[in-house]
Amino acid sequence: MSDSTGETAARLVQALEAQFPDQPFVEVRHARVESVQDLSRAVSRAKGRPAVIVYTLVKPEWREAMRSLCRSARVHYCDLLGHPIDSVRRVSGMAARMTPGARAALNETYFKRMEAIEFAVKYDDGVGARGLDEADVVLVGVSRTSKTPLSMYLGYLGHKVANVPIVKGIDPPPELFKAPPEKIVGLTIDAERLAEIRHVRARAMGASKRYAELLEVYEELDEAARVHRRLACPVIDVSDLSIEETAARIIRIVQDRREAAAVG
Repeated sequence: MSDSTGETAARLVQALEAQFPDQPFVEVRHARVESVQDLSRAVSRAKGRPAVIVYTLVKPEWREAMRSLCRSARVHYCDLLGHPIDSVRRVSGMAARMTPGARAALNETYFKRMEAIEFAVKYDDGVGARGLDEADVVLVGVSRTSKTPLSMYLGYLGHKVANVPIVKGIDPPPELFKAPPEKIVGLTIDAERLAEIRHVRARAMGASKRYAELLEVYEELDEAARVHRRLACPVIDVSDLSIEETAARIIRIVQDRREAAAVG
C-alpha cells in the first residue's frame, strides 16, 4: 500500500517471496491512496486472512491511522518509511519534506547511471573495440548467457559494461587480450540449459535449428572455455543465477581483482 506508485513496497515483497519459495503468495497492490478511508477499505479486505500489509506512507497521520487500523483488525503490518524517516531526521537534525511521491533530485549519481546505461547500449555484443578500454567491466561469453541484460542492469547500478560474444570460428577482437585483466569476467552456462533457451529463441526468431543443437552448444562452450583460459579470467556459471545475483558476483570479483592489482 502506498500514497505513491508502491514500487518500493513491491520490491521488498519480491525479496520476501524469494525467502519462502514453497509458500504461494498473492500480491494485492493499493497505490495512490488518497484518504484514511482508502486505508480502512484495504485493511478490511485483509481482515481475517493470512495477510501482511506492507506500506510506504509519508504523512505521519496516515501511518498512525494504518497502525491503529491493522491492530484493530489483527492484521500484521510493516511500515517501511516511518522508522527510517525518523532515524534520518534525528541524525541530520533536518525535517523531512513529507511529500508523497517525492523523488530524489537529479544528481551526479543519476547522470552517472544514465551514462553507464547509454554505454551498455553502445557497446553491446562486441560493438566497438574502443568500449573495451573505457569499460569498467568486460563480460565474455557465448550467446544467451545474459550478457546484454547484465550489462544493462550493471549500467543501472552505475558501472560501464562492454560485452564480447564468443562465436565458434570467429576470433575475439585483439583488443580484448590487451584490456586490463582485472575487469574481465567470463560467463558460462550448463549446456542442456543453454540448448533449451536457444530452442525457444530459435522458434521465436525463426533461426536455424543448428543454433540450438546440443552438439553445437557443447562446441561453443568449449570455444568459450578456451578463450576464458587464454584470458585467465574468473568465470561465473549463470545457469541457476538471477541477473541480480550474477551482477553482485561480478561487482565483487572486479573490485577484489582491482584491489589485488593495486597492491601487487
